[in-house]
Amino acid sequence: MTKMLGSQIAALVTILGLVLGAAGVELTFELPDNAKECFYQEIEKNVTSTLEFQVVTGGQYDVDVTLESPTKEIIYRQVKMQYDAHTFTPTVSGVYTACFSNEFSTFSHKLVYIDFQVGDELPLPGLGEHVTVMTQMESSAQEIHKNLNSILDYQTHHRLREAQGRKRAEDLNERVLWWSAQEAIAIIVISAAQVLVLKNFFTDRKPTLY
Repeated sequence: MTKMLGSQIAALVTILGLVLGAAGVELTFELPDNAKECFYQEIEKNVTSTLEFQVVTGGQYDVDVTLESPTKEIIYRQVKMQYDAHTFTPTVSGVYTACFSNEFSTFSHKLVYIDFQVGDELPLPGLGEHVTVMTQMESSAQEIHKNLNSILDYQTHHRLREAQGRKRAEDLNERVLWWSAQEAIAIIVISAAQVLVLKNFFTDRKPTLY
């Protein structure tokens, strides 16, 4: 179920990435127990970027996160976080590394969503190099484009929360099922023991002859 859920979310963010066409990385990935996964993104100097992540399923819904510059400087670090977003402006150009660690967990696989945005969203074709004042139609189209991007972003986060809530509900339902089964077995065992004890009380015993 978790793998199916992960594939659905991965397909969703892949489609969104194609629609938005913005630079960066947006995906979901499985993080096994005692494992560490790193992602690399080339960023130019002074280009504002944002690293956002959320643990969708698994364990206590937490991971260790580090963001490292090309000079090996730690820009951002969090321990056992469920979700967060960090915006930064690089001072040097190069490849930046974002690592997610589940090394503190010995048995919980986790599904993690990551959105690594670099720079601003690309404008509509034809409007990015506009040298004259935009017409009312062009301004409206640009505003609609901006709102659609916001809607897509909200939909992604709502679907992630829905997947997280569904997984928690399934885990809770499984625990209730096993607890109910154990209670049913305990009731049957106690009832059988009570019947045997009561039967033993009312059983005629033969007198002992000396």
